Amino acid sequence: MTTPRLGYFTRLLDDVAPLERYRNALAQFTRAEELGFDTAWVAQHHFHSDEGGLPAPFVLLAQAAAKTSRIRLATGIVTLPLEAPLRVAEDAAVLWLLADGRFELGIGSGGTATSFPPFGHNVEDRPAIYAAHKETLLRALRGEVLTTDGGALYPPAPQLADSVWEATFSASGAERIGHEGHGLMLSRTQPRREYTGQGSAGDQVTIVDRYEAALPAGVAPRVMASRSVLVVDTNEEGRRWRAHGIARSQEMLAAQGVVVPEGVTETELAAYLDLHIGTPEQVLATLADDPILPRASDIVFQPHPVDPPHEVVLRSLELIATDVAPALGWVPQN
Repeated sequence: MTTPRLGYFTRLLDDVAPLERYRNALAQFTRAEELGFDTAWVAQHHFHSDEGGLPAPFVLLAQAAAKTSRIRLATGIVTLPLEAPLRVAEDAAVLWLLADGRFELGIGSGGTATSFPPFGHNVEDRPAIYAAHKETLLRALRGEVLTTDGGALYPPAPQLADSVWEATFSASGAERIGHEGHGLMLSRTQPRREYTGQGSAGDQVTIVDRYEAALPAGVAPRVMASRSVLVVDTNEEGRRWRAHGIARSQEMLAAQGVVVPEGVTETELAAYLDLHIGTPEQVLATLADDPILPRASDIVFQPHPVDPPHEVVLRSLELIATDVAPALGWVPQN
């Protein structure tokens, strides 16, 4: 079994002003590097400050690259249908150079439906736009000629084409990603239609199976398993933040039309919502039944949807590095 990389993922949703959100994220990345984390991830979101606080991931990650020296920086994801693909390639190439090769590009078709019209797109065209933009992006990253006079991507960064990550919720999407030899990014939770009492990890087994079966011969699987994890020192803290995370997640369930039956306990609801919150022992107990983690090349923890204050996140990072991740097979590299 390959030792997994340990990652930290922030959606920059602190309850503070934008500048402080960005400064907190940078401080969390530098602390994660000090603790031995291997990767640091950000997501791109436009307009909706309560869904994600970062519309310009390359800008923030360039600053992170200047403040760190070892940790790898990644996007999870760039919303490719809303971007000019050649500009994504150029920004990624420059960032890759400035970060001394410590950058990995994650892309996806996601994004809030209402974000598409301001960019001149109909959300119903999202799959077709994504496919076309991805083709252009990959052509650029591979160094293909793009202009009539022989011009190609500058600066060149062909290594980026071999380390692309793609996100999907579906088995068919995973099969396509595997066929192309890219890394597979799994969400912290799957979309829901009804209350089942079970978490999402079991639903992701088929997704990983289809991905691995589609990989070209000789291409090693890259599976990024994102999980909602907040580790605290005491049972009391755990109960308080668990209740907070459940309350915020129930807003998502309501938007999806999912009705939770009466009598469901907090523990049962947290499991259904894929929330791993509590002391190290409690978090390890809830992660123990996750069938994806033993198959993941990258285990990436995020404090969303709890999104607690900066100091709580920093303490969680410390407890993850010292008490949780080593029990999952992670070995720090520094």
